[in-house]
Amino acid sequence: MEKQKLPNSTLILVFGIVSIITCCCYGVLGLIFGIIAMVMAKKATALYMENPEQYSGYQNVKTGKILAIIGIILNVIYLGYVIFLFATIGMDGIMNMNQDLMDQYGL
Repeated sequence: MEKQKLPNSTLILVFGIVSIITCCCYGVLGLIFGIIAMVMAKKATALYMENPEQYSGYQNVKTGKILAIIGIILNVIYLGYVIFLFATIGMDGIMNMNQDLMDQYGL
């Protein structure tokens, strides 16, 4: 019997990568992708464990799950940093920091 490709295995890998890449989007966008990848990986793993000889592509699921975990951790850290900045210096302070950086680099 020919092996079937595990459903959404490539998508789980892509979402895991996207969750890491988008970790600097205030920690929200990447967190969403990471959580979606984890939920999809859990379903795919359960499907694979029922009948492992029927499916291929489980390596993508495992890699995507690891990347999603890393992405979630990075996003939570960055979201905590953003909340800390808003709590300590406020919106005006953040705007001043951004303006100082743009002035320093001539943007």
